[in-house]
Amino acid sequence: MNAPRTSDWRKRVVAPEVVLSRIEPGMNIFIGTGTAEPRTLVKHLMASKAYNLQDLTLIQLVSFGDAISLEALQSHKFRLRTFFSGWVASDAINAGHVDLIPSRFSTIPDLIRSGQIPIDVAFIQITPPNEEGYCSLGVGLDVARPAMEKAQLIVGEINDQVPFTYGDTFVPVTDFDLLVKSTDPPIYFARWPLEDVFDQVAAVVASVIEDGSCLSYSIGPLFEALPKHLIHKRDLGIHTPFFTDALMELVQSGAVSNRKKALFRGRSLTGFALGSPKLMRWLDHNPLVEFQSVDRVFNAMDIGRNPNFVVIIPARRVDLSGRAAMSIGKGNVTTGPGQLADFFNGTQISQGGYSILALPSRNRKGEPNVRLSVEDMPNLLNQPESMDIVATEYGTAHLRGRTLRERAQALIEIAHPEDRPGLVKAAKEARILFQDQLFLAESARFYPQEVATQHTFKNGVRVRFRAIKPSDEDQMRRLFYRFSDEAIYYRYFAPIKTMPHTEMQEYVNVDYRNVLSIVGLTGETGQELIIAEGRYVKHERRPYADVAFVVDEAYQGLGIATFLYRMLVQHAIQRGLMGFTADVLSSNRSMLKVFEKGDYPVETKLQDGAYALTIRFEQ
Repeated sequence: MNAPRTSDWRKRVVAPEVVLSRIEPGMNIFIGTGTAEPRTLVKHLMASKAYNLQDLTLIQLVSFGDAISLEALQSHKFRLRTFFSGWVASDAINAGHVDLIPSRFSTIPDLIRSGQIPIDVAFIQITPPNEEGYCSLGVGLDVARPAMEKAQLIVGEINDQVPFTYGDTFVPVTDFDLLVKSTDPPIYFARWPLEDVFDQVAAVVASVIEDGSCLSYSIGPLFEALPKHLIHKRDLGIHTPFFTDALMELVQSGAVSNRKKALFRGRSLTGFALGSPKLMRWLDHNPLVEFQSVDRVFNAMDIGRNPNFVVIIPARRVDLSGRAAMSIGKGNVTTGPGQLADFFNGTQISQGGYSILALPSRNRKGEPNVRLSVEDMPNLLNQPESMDIVATEYGTAHLRGRTLRERAQALIEIAHPEDRPGLVKAAKEARILFQDQLFLAESARFYPQEVATQHTFKNGVRVRFRAIKPSDEDQMRRLFYRFSDEAIYYRYFAPIKTMPHTEMQEYVNVDYRNVLSIVGLTGETGQELIIAEGRYVKHERRPYADVAFVVDEAYQGLGIATFLYRMLVQHAIQRGLMGFTADVLSSNRSMLKVFEKGDYPVETKLQDGAYALTIRFEQ
């Protein structure tokens, strides 16, 4: 099809009233979503008292805007059908004025193409045509193309404040039967205020996102806080339903290159932009951002083709099995169970992909967000098998491959410290935790988050270090059983053959004020394996601590023990200790070398085949 000359399209520009006169009672009218909403046409439709505007059905993916009001819907002239219950539509759905169509976003275009959701009229917001006569669909592709294919009347609302975007956005101006000039700016969205607790949660979320990850982004306080914690990452990719001001800042920081993606390499993929006039100006003719329709953005196979895909999900509540109650109202777009299904599926297909459920440990009323059960709460995401990581301001709980008991332990560890004793009690009563499960309530407040770090050793082996947690019990048991008899004797000075639950749980439940245990982990996020542990135990009557450490024999000789030792020294000095003591068998030459490589002199005394070591920090 030859594009028209730019002068031809002006002949089809009409007043909104002319468009409305072409509408007949009983018609279905498609309207774009969010910043793609043609506000001038919708406002005239809502305000008109023309007799032909009766019994009309308005179809919109998500009702963000202010033009379709609850008052107008109550007039019975219009009825809204939407695919998402959040935002302004939720109250109207409950009042019976809006019909909700539960659906995965990826399937909506086929529902329209098949005629199952009939479209008679399409109101589409567009940019002014360029010199070749092509318009851009702007910042919300939505399902505009299938709607235009099925509609009998296609109306374009030309808005010169809409950015000309790239992707599947170009449409000849000849595709429109009528055109109107917009007298309203696009809908702009104010930025979410930064809150300290969400900043803390964002820092925890960022700590488990690796360089080269491909992210799904959304809106709300968590996503507003994330960029400053991600700016030091490298080669991040973006495949997301919504592009925001916060995401723009992340791209501008240089952390996003999109080089590691399999699809749309070099470009951030999105379906909608929601934000400020500044964002709209930045998106105008910006080749770094690719706009595609919802069937591409939400396509699980496309999502899964991107390696290391991470879906970040803000939640309202989470229970000890990993089920989540999602937020209700503003800020929860794409966090309904139907909207998340495609991203969960894509994440599971993605090599190295995983999901992160994020929430503060308590809500604004001070009520716990980590609970025994959320079964009776609305907007329930009952997919515990799809939950890989849960993050609060107190850390992360890794759930993939863990038993219900282990999940409960891990989630209790990131609940608010004051809520943990009640959760342990409730979990025991529900037979989720062992009846003899140890819990040191006082230690909950003293977990040393500052210990966490990572280091790359010889042969490119990267190890993450953090303080031990009670939920490490099974991992530590497996580490014990990987040791040779000699390694066990070197560590425990006894030929121990078994390490049952009763003994190991005492080992992993520590008082962080007098005992510091640091574990080293390798492997992909969410599937990490403990391969080393070092700890010191403070002496009762003097400012010294007894120190010991052990490394999986498959990882010895890389410098991990030396690194662990130096970490323990650093944190011991910060806690006011003056030195270490240690007992090392005389035949354990490798361990003696670790102490000798340290930054402080070692005093040795041979007694009964073992060296008694004293390391004084003040020297």
